[in-house]
Amino acid sequence: MGLRERLARQIRETGPLTVAQYMTACLHDPQFGYYATRPALGEDGDFITAPMVSQMFGELIGVWAASAWSLLGEPPQVRLVELGPGDGTLMQDLLRAARAAPGFLRAADVWLVETSPPLRTLQLERLEDRVRWAASLADVPEGAPLILIANELLDCLPARQFVRTAVGWAERLVGLDPQARLGFVLSPTPAAGVLPDAAEGAVYEQSAAQAALGSEIGARVARDGGAALLVDYGRDEPGFGDTLQALKAHRKLGPLASPGEADLTVHADFPAVMAAARAEGAAAAILTQAEFLARMGIGARAEALVRSRPAAAPRIGRQLNRLLAADQMGELFKACSLHAPDFTPPAFEDA
Repeated sequence: MGLRERLARQIRETGPLTVAQYMTACLHDPQFGYYATRPALGEDGDFITAPMVSQMFGELIGVWAASAWSLLGEPPQVRLVELGPGDGTLMQDLLRAARAAPGFLRAADVWLVETSPPLRTLQLERLEDRVRWAASLADVPEGAPLILIANELLDCLPARQFVRTAVGWAERLVGLDPQARLGFVLSPTPAAGVLPDAAEGAVYEQSAAQAALGSEIGARVARDGGAALLVDYGRDEPGFGDTLQALKAHRKLGPLASPGEADLTVHADFPAVMAAARAEGAAAAILTQAEFLARMGIGARAEALVRSRPAAAPRIGRQLNRLLAADQMGELFKACSLHAPDFTPPAFEDA
């Protein structure tokens, strides 16, 4: 019995699933979940992330991390943490760039927070004994300033969906159609809680998991000091829209088409994440990815790479365009900082 059949049986026995429950099963079911069993990253996989587009991305985040440590007063120990580190490429590039700040590397207690066994194996192959692993941020020791990185993590956290009908909001659920196939249905009872006003047909997404992570990080940096950099695709203003999507072999599928066999995501809700962090005493700011990378000096880094590798100039130009262009990753992707209230991290001085 595969995941599709298991979910169909569960729905028959206990009723439709929320979209959040469906996402959690598809991504993390121990036997069939995508990240638990078959994550496929890179050109030959299902999707590609910014660290795989160009080494410049991870290098500039390394510069950001080392600069943040310096602005913190160069503490003798800092927790350098990456949440959802993929195949380890970003951390590898970050640590290589940070060699220019040897004091930072000596101070950095490096942790990867990862729950996927296959991805932990890839990270170990790439990073060997330079890092330690934890199953959650709560497992990373406290008591030192935090410098945290999370690239394309928020979009993997489950969200519920609500649809504005003629009589109010109804939750969108995953049920069964007359042929016993997975299909979307609306809850017959009105959605509980206070939801924003909207026109009929509007879709509103709400991720308790994203907000909870914002709260956890906000409380941590407010207590121990430091900053977190969250990079992801999503909105920087509250809004509406159905952003649930599945990706397999770099192509979009219907989100119910291949449970457990494709990556399943929603847009990051940065306003909710930032509000949750602020409620815990942290400060928050946001830039587009293009703004963040430009402020961190990606233009100069690209020029340096071209000088050292003239034959690679066309490829480096394509990478730069992919990361910065408004019709590529530059505008849709955002860089969000959650930081201690008395600290302003690099690039966010006037954000």
